[in-house]
Amino acid sequence: MASLLVTGGAGFIGANFVGHWLSTHPDDRVTVLDLLTYAGNRANLDHLAAELVVGDIRDERLVTELLQTRAIDTIVHFAAESHVDRSILGPDAFIETNVLGTHALLKAARQHWVDGGRPHRFHHVSTDEVYGTLSPTDPAFREDTPYAPNSPYSASKAASDHLVRAYHHTYGLQTTTSNCSNNYGPYQFPEKLIPLFLLNTLAGRPLPIYGDGQQVRDWLHVEDHCHGIAAVLERGRIGEVYNIGGGAEMANLAVIDTLCAEVDRLFAAEPALKERFPDAPAAKGLPSASLKSFVTDRPGHDRRYAIDCEKAMRELDYRPRHSFESGLAATIRWYLDHESWWRGGQDGSYRAFMQANYRDRQPVA
Repeated sequence: MASLLVTGGAGFIGANFVGHWLSTHPDDRVTVLDLLTYAGNRANLDHLAAELVVGDIRDERLVTELLQTRAIDTIVHFAAESHVDRSILGPDAFIETNVLGTHALLKAARQHWVDGGRPHRFHHVSTDEVYGTLSPTDPAFREDTPYAPNSPYSASKAASDHLVRAYHHTYGLQTTTSNCSNNYGPYQFPEKLIPLFLLNTLAGRPLPIYGDGQQVRDWLHVEDHCHGIAAVLERGRIGEVYNIGGGAEMANLAVIDTLCAEVDRLFAAEPALKERFPDAPAAKGLPSASLKSFVTDRPGHDRRYAIDCEKAMRELDYRPRHSFESGLAATIRWYLDHESWWRGGQDGSYRAFMQANYRDRQPVA
């Protein structure tokens, strides 16, 4: 029986991972360490047999106490500031959490595990954004692609990746790292593209598209990401990095058009949706795509990300199980079926977010 500490486990990907791990390892003990910032939600864990400890990963004393008192042998490190727009407006929080927070975890883990001679694993969850941007003809990111981060967010994640690598090579900490592509799915806070544009569509709000909307991303359903992380933990080689992708490269505009078409289809098939969401264009017989609005591109916007996950497929037998179309349809259905979660279940976080961003009815994303 393993004992896991999952940092950021009340957030989007972390909570999905906790659910995935407990469904396949029901006898394991899972402790979640989460500061419950705006994107963290204790309700994400209500249905799971995990202990939630509210605290800061920068608190080295607290982390050490948890490692000792819960007999932790595995850390799965999700906790991070992760929104590029927020990092442009306020980079300090990203350095504090992503760099200093990761270092505090590494120091505590080294002292407790390495110095104490205890078996262990430290798994670090990172992003494809550390590799920079690709041209339309460039090959996809591999694990040996040079780092070239272009935003304060990706720079902070790159720094944390390097710290994890250094603690393995210098101190012998048993680490693995995974770099994933764009996640989507249940429990995602609605500042990211898919949930934000879905909820805007339901409310009849603008769909603000940066630049020409042709920025390309590889879309990864969160369940596939969790499956990939579990494979790294179970079969990954110590000290290695594994890229986890969804095999679904799409331009943002294509993603938005697919989302709008699915919403229109559901409204046509389910008349009750028109009563629940009367402000949606689809409730009035109009296409959801009529809400699209092109806005000024954000500074330094990376043009294309693409993941080559051949290494994970070869060594870990990883395969994404969701097509983008089926994964998006399931995601939209989840948000329709969990209206109370996004309307107010996050301690009003979504409501506050929308009020702040739409105070003057100006589209931002």
